[in-house]
Amino acid sequence: MSDGRDDLTVKLAPSVGQFDRDQWNALGGDRNPFVSHEFLSALEDSGSVGPGTGWDPVPVVITGADDTLLAALPSYAKGHSQGEYVFDHNWADAFQRAGGRYYPKLQIAAPFTPATGPRLLLSDPSLALHLLKGAELVCQQNGLSSAHATFIERAQVPLFEQGDWLVRNDIQFHWLNRDYGSFDDFLGELASRKRKSLRKERAAAQRGLRIARLGGDDIRPEHWDAFWIFYQDTGARKWGTPYLTREAFTLFGERMGERLVLILAYQDDQPIAGALNFVGAEAIYGRYWGCTRDVRFLHFELCYYQAIDIAIELGLPRVEAGAQGGHKLARGYEPVQTYSAHWLADPGFRAAVADFLQREREGVATDQLFLGERTPFRKGD
Repeated sequence: MSDGRDDLTVKLAPSVGQFDRDQWNALGGDRNPFVSHEFLSALEDSGSVGPGTGWDPVPVVITGADDTLLAALPSYAKGHSQGEYVFDHNWADAFQRAGGRYYPKLQIAAPFTPATGPRLLLSDPSLALHLLKGAELVCQQNGLSSAHATFIERAQVPLFEQGDWLVRNDIQFHWLNRDYGSFDDFLGELASRKRKSLRKERAAAQRGLRIARLGGDDIRPEHWDAFWIFYQDTGARKWGTPYLTREAFTLFGERMGERLVLILAYQDDQPIAGALNFVGAEAIYGRYWGCTRDVRFLHFELCYYQAIDIAIELGLPRVEAGAQGGHKLARGYEPVQTYSAHWLADPGFRAAVADFLQREREGVATDQLFLGERTPFRKGD
């Protein structure tokens, strides 16, 4: 389809993998691992998304006259609302009770990944509105109820607002690097009681264990085999069925191993727990964790404290440790707002959601203030 400019074409594609890796990554994947060609194509090639998953890849792209990739949306036709972490089940129920059909919908996201990043992948900011209009047209032409972009980086929110999409706010807990030279420098900013508590947690978690960090070619098949067991245990308890296939982890290692940090805890030379982190230009992202033995505080050590160590070592501005988890607050992770944007085809439904979002936004702001007062940092002198 044409977007009104003779030199541009907006179209749907069947996969991210069909595009040239370097052209795709030049639009944003070079700095954010979860919109990279390597990550998204690994999900496709491993069967983690695609037929039977409810996540059907349908990237919306803009190409130039010479078929060069100029802009893209990592987008999926969704038959459910699983694996998104921005919950719209109540919207779906309300729309269906009113006689509408909520599914399928268009989801613009890094699948199964509550990490912030660009959702409008652009060679030029002027293409943003063309891309959004393209997504709307896809919905209209294919009978989709709506389009949803989740975990949008803050800098891109105005682009969605300019396109008249509804913006939704939520809260995550991120660790913010204030130019710390070491973990002890960070601890020095905490209240004395909290500082002692974190030191005791780290000591207890590490007692009798060996903790190893692996990346690149150092991550071997036996490490992935161990981590797959950990991941399956966590996935079964949280979601019933793990989202990723075993092959996905092999492909992550092969295609983007230099952007991974796999942390494993060993007891008597046997791996008993692990956490997988992805490294971007602006953050380290903790994504998957699991264990086969319960060790007190080990989850905090592998998922939170080790990630802080790595962020300090690499000079990264923040750690994003995933969704939920008010327990992160006591460990130096601070409440920050996250953003999603939504386009709804039905005018009446849009008006009702807009009213809901206004009321929800006020509550989120209040919650952030409340939580911000309860961080473990020293209050004054």
